[in-house]
Amino acid sequence: MQFASSKLAGNETDRLALLSIKGQITYDPFGIMYSWNNSFHHCSWQGVTCSTRHQRVTLLDLSSKQLVGTIVPQIGNMSFLRKLTLRNNTINGEIPQEIGRLFRLQNLELANNSFNGEIPVELSNCSRLIYLDLDGNRLTGKIPVELGLYLRNLQVLFLRSNNLTGELPYSLGNLSSLIALAAPENRLEGSIPYSLGQLTNLSYISLGANMISGDIPISLFNLSSLYHFAAPVNKLKGSLPIDIGSTLLGLRLLYLHSNLLSGVVPSSISNLTRLEKISLSRNQLTGKIPSLENLHNLQGLGMHFNNLGTGIEDDMDFFSSLVNITSFRELSLSVNNIGGQLPKNIGNFSTKFRSIGFARNKLFGRIPDGFVSLSNMEIVSLEYNQLIGEIPVSLGKLQKLKYFYVNGNKLSGKIPSSIGNLTSLYGLNLAQNNLEGTIPSVLGNCQLLQMLYLSRNRLSGAIPKEVLSISALSIQLDLPGNQLSGTLPLEIGSLVNLGYLDISDNKLSGKLPSTLGSCIRLENLYVQGNMFEGVIPSSLSSLKGLAYLDFSRNNFSGVIPKYFETF
Repeated sequence: MQFASSKLAGNETDRLALLSIKGQITYDPFGIMYSWNNSFHHCSWQGVTCSTRHQRVTLLDLSSKQLVGTIVPQIGNMSFLRKLTLRNNTINGEIPQEIGRLFRLQNLELANNSFNGEIPVELSNCSRLIYLDLDGNRLTGKIPVELGLYLRNLQVLFLRSNNLTGELPYSLGNLSSLIALAAPENRLEGSIPYSLGQLTNLSYISLGANMISGDIPISLFNLSSLYHFAAPVNKLKGSLPIDIGSTLLGLRLLYLHSNLLSGVVPSSISNLTRLEKISLSRNQLTGKIPSLENLHNLQGLGMHFNNLGTGIEDDMDFFSSLVNITSFRELSLSVNNIGGQLPKNIGNFSTKFRSIGFARNKLFGRIPDGFVSLSNMEIVSLEYNQLIGEIPVSLGKLQKLKYFYVNGNKLSGKIPSSIGNLTSLYGLNLAQNNLEGTIPSVLGNCQLLQMLYLSRNRLSGAIPKEVLSISALSIQLDLPGNQLSGTLPLEIGSLVNLGYLDISDNKLSGKLPSTLGSCIRLENLYVQGNMFEGVIPSSLSSLKGLAYLDFSRNNFSGVIPKYFETF
């Protein structure tokens, strides 16, 4: 009889706690809590699961229901609760410290809400906790030291995208069961605790976009279980260990970009045969990039904005080592000191290869015809090198190409008409070369083109009206410093979304077409250094967003329009 009475009391405690929770939910668009009334036993209420024997609430799942409100302290009365998941709502206020009374709690999932205040120290009383996810809230203050002292069963600790401050507690090194630690996009500082290297089960570390400083503890590089190590956008310094390839044999992802790392890329990195992505960009790395031929699973290599390379030809030896990696997709090495030539066998690379970036290096030689075999190539960024020769006609076969940037080289010859076949093209930059001939009218076939840069070449002839009929051309049309002649076609008025137009320093003549006034999104307009004549069209008064213009060194007549008086 006493057992039955106790059971009923426990049931009533749970029911009242649930009703208290319902009372603080101010918005319930799906009517989740309509069933939460005396017409139904609380164990049948939506989102509630009870144990068979005691009829006590063991699971409360209200995730992704667009609920708005707060969580009441009475939640701590549901003493049999094992899993509480409220993720993906708009629940605000502080996390009740009374949750610390839920001694059976194993999973606490409060991610992607609007909780504020500090992480309650009392959570450390939930000694059975396995999974703690507080991602995507507005939590402040320090990570409680007590979490590392008492949550010995914790396997997952997610604290992403909050406003947490202070250092990562050294006590986290006591969480011997920990598998995943993620606290990126906070304001954490100090160094990465050396004690994390004691966690032999730790396989996932994500600490990016904080203010963490100091060297990466050497102990982390001994975690044979580690497959994901990401700590980009911090202030980490020091160098990668020479023997990195003999310890992190399970590593698949290494993201350490935007730090202060120095030294060389260890040659032993080629032993990490499970590596899929390497991002070491925006550091202070030097020396040659080692051979990566053993990284058979590599998909992406990012090391732009360093000081890699010596400026001589054998800097590109590593590139040839990638040729047999069938999974390879992305290479980003812009802004380094890499010399050498693009290999003639580039066409033998993986057909998955879709992005190559070597801008602002010291590459020389020609653009290989082999590019034509890279049928999935989307981005070619080779600007500001010392490339010579003509743009390969075969380039027009890259049907998926979206961006082709080779500006700032020494390319010569004509713009191949085959470029008109690149119907997926968004951006084309051929500026600052020695190109000659006319602008191919077939560029008008590139109807997705948003930006076209052809400045500082030796191009002649008229501006093709077909180019001015590309309605997508919205970011920039840049043609200055050529020998273009004829008039500015009436079709210029078709570019109603264009923000930047520069046709300066050419040999254009005639009157400015009144249709130019239809380019109502224009912010920058440069026509100086031509032979335009006549009056400035009154239609330009429609260009309300115009911030910069230059009409100098032409043959305009008449008075300066009043609508220009504000410039």
